[in-house]
Amino acid sequence: MSEHPFIRLFNRYLREQGLPVTHQRNRVAAAVFGSEDHLSVDDIEGILRAQDERIGKATIYRTLDLLVKSRLVEEHDFGEGFKRYEHRLSRTPVHQHLICSECGDVEEFESPEMPAIEARVAREFGFRPSRHRLEIYGLCRSCQEAGVTLSQEGLACPIEVA
Repeated sequence: MSEHPFIRLFNRYLREQGLPVTHQRNRVAAAVFGSEDHLSVDDIEGILRAQDERIGKATIYRTLDLLVKSRLVEEHDFGEGFKRYEHRLSRTPVHQHLICSECGDVEEFESPEMPAIEARVAREFGFRPSRHRLEIYGLCRSCQEAGVTLSQEGLACPIEVA
């Protein structure tokens, strides 16, 4: 397992930080790197249990913190009350997200226009971007077909886009 290139990168980061390389850390990292999904801590714990690994949530949280600090994994907060994690070494390292407000489904998409939009906005504002994140919230096709509608209750901002 430690021969996997992503695990080797993580282990190099740990050694550079003076931290021990452990079996538990490598197993958590392997669970994240082995998935193309946006994993919660519970998802990771489930993957590990299915592999007969008994690694506590505290160790999973600490390892995820290290993976995020290493910049190999990105942390997402999609408003579900918990965070999700995805590795940045996927087939599509630069992508955007569609998040269903009803079922929580997250769909990734790539937009070839995004680099040009980012460059134009950066030029206009004299800004030097280091990264970007685009998240669009709404209802997925399945929830719409099931008759779910978005509630318009609550405060409305006069500049909100419909």
